[in-house]
Amino acid sequence: MNVVEVQKAKQEFGIVGNDAALLRAIDTAIQVAKTDLTILITGESGVGKEFFPKIIHKNSVRKHGKYIAVNCGAIPEGTIDSELFGHVKGAFTGAVNERKGYFSEANGGTIFLDEVAELPLSTQARLLRVLENGEFLRVGSSDVEKTDVRIVCATNVDLPEAIAAGRFREDLYYRLNTVPINVPPLRKRGEDVVLLFKKFCMDFAAKYRVPKVQLDDGAKAAIMAYEWPGNIRQLKNVAEQVSILELNRDVCGDVMRGYLPAQQKNNLPMFAGTQNGGGKTFESEREILYSVLFDMRRDITELKKQIESMRESHVKADATVSYYEPSDDLPVVQHQVQSSYRLHSPQGVFEPATNVVEEYVEETLSLDDVEKKTILAALERNRGKRRNAAKELNISERTLYRKIKEYGIE
Repeated sequence: MNVVEVQKAKQEFGIVGNDAALLRAIDTAIQVAKTDLTILITGESGVGKEFFPKIIHKNSVRKHGKYIAVNCGAIPEGTIDSELFGHVKGAFTGAVNERKGYFSEANGGTIFLDEVAELPLSTQARLLRVLENGEFLRVGSSDVEKTDVRIVCATNVDLPEAIAAGRFREDLYYRLNTVPINVPPLRKRGEDVVLLFKKFCMDFAAKYRVPKVQLDDGAKAAIMAYEWPGNIRQLKNVAEQVSILELNRDVCGDVMRGYLPAQQKNNLPMFAGTQNGGGKTFESEREILYSVLFDMRRDITELKKQIESMRESHVKADATVSYYEPSDDLPVVQHQVQSSYRLHSPQGVFEPATNVVEEYVEETLSLDDVEKKTILAALERNRGKRRNAAKELNISERTLYRKIKEYGIE
């Protein structure tokens, strides 16, 4: 490991930490920068994957060329090809002018494709052609164009699982994964958590002109014991809250734990992304909805059964039914009958009837309806803003756009 270059990269890009896995990832990025190999950066959301393509570009022979970062998950499926590869005039409704795509603009430089697993399969095929021979077609054109661009990709998705599910091309995976770089999650970086927290507190103290927060041993132990599912992004958020809200600038363990969200083991997968109890990872919004729906259905079923059982225990007592015989001069006849019988006619004929208590019938729920209602509710809560709704549902904006189109949501 070239310690000098690694430290230089940390200082230049503001990377804090001494974890061995993190330093090894930085060193790998510096080493491969001098080549034109395609790089795949993996790691959980919020670990700082966006720093590594910058390190690669800065240390490469292309450092004087353009560096373009593209969030593939934030571009709607209908326009992703046009954004990446460009289009000609009249290629589709609204294409009043020609447009260069990112691969044309980044010619001679580096393009960073974040959330590459969100690309549609058709776009994956186009990307594979660029990787193989540097060729692509603009949307609506039959003229082959060339580009000389370094491609760096990143994802928080398990691509082998996505391949098995038919959501990612296997041949593209092997072309992208020439040199993999894995960025470790915050919970595995030991004392780096404390270093990062202190750094963020210093930044916020300067930003908001308040005294710097000091952590005692109990507070340090609390943040090191926490799992940080949102990684560095979540840590920074908590540091900002403490810096602004805490009147006592000497923070102890109990105070710090008050700012940390409860680590529930049975979080809804829609918000957590995983079920800690079963260790299952959800790779699509459909799987998330399946899990949520079936859990709700089971709970509702049990609740209804308990309610019906309680009601049945109160109606098993004999019911008194009064009726008149056909002749007006006959006295009123009272019969004591069980609740399992009902009066059939004025002549006093009884027949077995369905129980007074409504029998529980398990409902059949439509997954598509639930999915659609979930999306509609999220859009309504966010006043139609798709980006905010997608963030709430824990899916990409492109996926949300596809679902809106699929269900015909206005």
